[in-house]
Amino acid sequence: MKLSKSEEELMNHLWELDKAYMKDLLENYPEPKPATTTVATLLKRMTDKGFVGFKLFGRSRQYYPLIKKSDYFSKHVNGLIKNFFNDSASQFASFFTKETNLSQEELQELRDIIDSEIKKK
Repeated sequence: MKLSKSEEELMNHLWELDKAYMKDLLENYPEPKPATTTVATLLKRMTDKGFVGFKLFGRSRQYYPLIKKSDYFSKHVNGLIKNFFNDSASQFASFFTKETNLSQEELQELRDIIDSEIKKK
């Protein structure tokens, strides 16, 4: 299941805070802040989708992510690779390294990561 842009924005705030009440989430938004009802609606949808959980403390809810940011991101990248790069990670890596403006230092970091992964396998 996928999050909308506004849900992703809220999810990023929740990942950043780890646990948060409604007021914490609202404070984390830049100006102009969304309406409380908007955030409440987004949280309800995200809870229904299984991305967010909460604990009740009296009448207040403390929200927390049910999925790690890295897992969500990984699923999206894998979907991108499947849909746009014929399910080929090497085609994606080739495109990424050629079409982004990576510095020589960043390219070397990527090479080091790849070399490390090769040694593990």
